[in-house]
Amino acid sequence: MSDRHQVVVIGSGFGGLFGTKALKHADVDVTMVAKTTHHLFQPLLYQVATGILSQGEIAPPTREVLHGQKNATVLLGEVTDIDLEGRTVTSELLGRPISVSYDSLIVAAGAGQSYFGNDHFAEFAPGMKSIDDALELRGRIFGSFELAELAARRGDPIDHLLTFVVVGAGPTGVELAGQIAELANRTLKRDFKLITTQHARVILVDAAPQVLPPFGAKLGEKTKVALEKLGVEVVLGAMVTGVDERGLEWKFKDGRVERVETVTKIWAAGVQASPLGKTLSEQTGAPLDRAGRIAVNPDLTLPGHPEVFVVGDMINLDHLPGVAQVAIQGAKYAAKEIERRLEGKPSQGPFKYFDKGSMATISRFKAVAMVGNLKLTGFIAWLMWLAVHLFYITGFKNRLTAVLHWFVSFLGRGRAERTTTLQQIFGRSALERLEGGAASLVSPPGQYDAERAAADEARRLELERTAAEEVRLTDAGERGVHTPA
Repeated sequence: MSDRHQVVVIGSGFGGLFGTKALKHADVDVTMVAKTTHHLFQPLLYQVATGILSQGEIAPPTREVLHGQKNATVLLGEVTDIDLEGRTVTSELLGRPISVSYDSLIVAAGAGQSYFGNDHFAEFAPGMKSIDDALELRGRIFGSFELAELAARRGDPIDHLLTFVVVGAGPTGVELAGQIAELANRTLKRDFKLITTQHARVILVDAAPQVLPPFGAKLGEKTKVALEKLGVEVVLGAMVTGVDERGLEWKFKDGRVERVETVTKIWAAGVQASPLGKTLSEQTGAPLDRAGRIAVNPDLTLPGHPEVFVVGDMINLDHLPGVAQVAIQGAKYAAKEIERRLEGKPSQGPFKYFDKGSMATISRFKAVAMVGNLKLTGFIAWLMWLAVHLFYITGFKNRLTAVLHWFVSFLGRGRAERTTTLQQIFGRSALERLEGGAASLVSPPGQYDAERAAADEARRLELERTAAEEVRLTDAGERGVHTPA
């Protein structure tokens, strides 16, 4: 470690990456600690799940992105503890812990899926927050059509295999439902002989009274109508109360309960901030809201710890939404504040978020956009969505390949990324059933060296025993003593 100011950044998402890059020219050493090797462009995860884009196009390696930044180091590991008094961050990878000291800290650990207290739903209804989630869902979606073809050949029922339920009518849910409908109606309709993919049933369910609540009633209604034209069944005012391997059920406010038999269930409702929020809250007294977001000062620092900044989905400040721009702008603000302190300059003042608008696609050539008082739908909104997302994809190569895949998928019928494996579908469940998870599949730190040393010692003793036996036999032969075989 050098004598320069040490900045630790937790997370490689929008907040972590943009915060690290913003410190490129500062007189500091930056250490990014992240639990994945890539920077994930999360708004396009649904396109990985539905076969439009590959995971590499929306998740480039973090080391590759930062390889030209000389003052940045990347460490792989999930942060398990933050010691605010000792100013250390402890992370762990496969049971191997490491601690890093800091002078300034930017916490951008993001958020995960929330099942609103029903975490057991996750076994049968995966979320949409990671590359692993998207690849598993890709396998489940395309695999359901394959299973339906097999069932039709055997003469078995297929309705439950061709029913897809998306829980959550926010942007992710709307985009997923629209793309699954397009898969069934356009992409796959010529690929199967025994089933009619256009008969697939796509259901979008939410407890809210409208689709896309943050976009307002007018855009929400237009989105609902557009989805229904695609064949999507929109069920509103219904809370999911049960999920199992064969289906799920929901309950309306009037007490009615409905059940749908389906193999493929996707959870796109609700988020829960990183558990690190609780760790910080316990040490500072800063309160958490129901989603686990921590209250921060107007300058994004923690009470009593001006050296610690929290940004993105983890913060509860002025009702800021959990969107990428909040994380990006917050991380840039924190980086600039650190640099100004080192230069002896006054603070920038409270963090101010500039709302650049919200967008969501419905299907090819159809989207909704809300920028200030401007509300757009249809093809123009879709072009705006295309341009904005293309701009934020990291790397020229990824932008180019994304455009080519969009051209094939939206102008034609093809999906370039339809490859699936059983490992993608069942890998998560298999690891969760292991006590200790993936770490239980590898030797604990030091155990391998100890086992190797023990094996070497046993081998040495065996060689000594063999040599001694050979000497005994040789001596006995020279004396003419008979020795049994």
